[in-house]
Amino acid sequence: MGGPSPLPLDGLRVIEIGTMITAPLTAMILAEMGAEVIKIERPEGDPFRSFVGGSYAPHFRAYNKGKASVTLDLRQEADRVRLCALLKGADALVENFRPGVMDRLGFSAETIARDYPALVHCSITGFGADGPYHARPAYDTVALALSGIANLKIDPENPGISGPTISDNVTGMYAAQAILAALLGRARGGTARRVEVNMLEASIAFTPDSFAMADEGYAVDRLTRVRASQSFAMTTADARVLVIHLSSAVKFWDALLAATDDPVLSGDERFATRQGRYDNYTDLQETLSCVFRARTLADWSARLSDNDVPFSPALRIDEVSENEQVRHLRSFTTIEAADGLTYRAIAAPVRFDGKRPPLRRAPPLLGQDNADFTRET
Repeated sequence: MGGPSPLPLDGLRVIEIGTMITAPLTAMILAEMGAEVIKIERPEGDPFRSFVGGSYAPHFRAYNKGKASVTLDLRQEADRVRLCALLKGADALVENFRPGVMDRLGFSAETIARDYPALVHCSITGFGADGPYHARPAYDTVALALSGIANLKIDPENPGISGPTISDNVTGMYAAQAILAALLGRARGGTARRVEVNMLEASIAFTPDSFAMADEGYAVDRLTRVRASQSFAMTTADARVLVIHLSSAVKFWDALLAATDDPVLSGDERFATRQGRYDNYTDLQETLSCVFRARTLADWSARLSDNDVPFSPALRIDEVSENEQVRHLRSFTTIEAADGLTYRAIAAPVRFDGKRPPLRRAPPLLGQDNADFTRET
């Protein structure tokens, strides 16, 4: 019957010179779709390797599945020559140095375009290649703040940072998308492109509705979107958090009334229309909080499901993999890693012809593939 079906990017080689999240995630997305990714690491390794103890931290494993690891000290001429040899056989290069670093190493945009005319070069920066902030250090929370996203998440009465990485992750996704577009253009007879993506603009682009609302004169704050989407979070009798999202369809409000069977809620004129529910969002949240404290999560889950209300318990991270839908989808897999241990990993969230791409390689140990790829040079 033959071997496994080829993946869309089989036969493509990607060189990643990246640390932390943006470039590593970009390259990992390409690896999940079949590309051979060679991660170039400095001799001491990607800092994410030791982010939480050891040299194979969960942070590193999360963003580096499917890659080979080659250690090069690009401050040394011999290792720069080795990188040149690897670039000659590559289709794409992705790096997330600050502006000017690649120039100092001898790999300026002009040099790459001249010496590797078929190479798609993706440069990821914090704030762009120029401008008053271009040389500043950038991390996820900084980009969140400058793009306006943090202001939509932080309670001004009790400010604090919480939640997952957003700016880093969305930047990697936009970069992978742009590299694929550049590769497609090249395959259609065009030239290789230099792709530039920065965290600030990627984060701004990730929240287009907020800017559209502001342009129309609406005051945009952390409740603007949830007020319009009619999203609510409530605590149940057994101290679990449950969320509902009613959107704009009247049928979902009617379904919620049927599920709650609460005369106070159904009889409150403030909530009789969608505009009323929008204008009185905070009052509606407080009313629903009182209603939902009367029953357990299991009871509410049955009632809401029976009435076709969009809802979910707010699962803890350690509960997600045990959810029946997640188990059905097989959204998690296990990997036999190079350190001899077995780890859980998130499976690629895409399918081709109904089949999910297999995890071909575990996250590499530092320099694991030096012998294989330095032989090519």
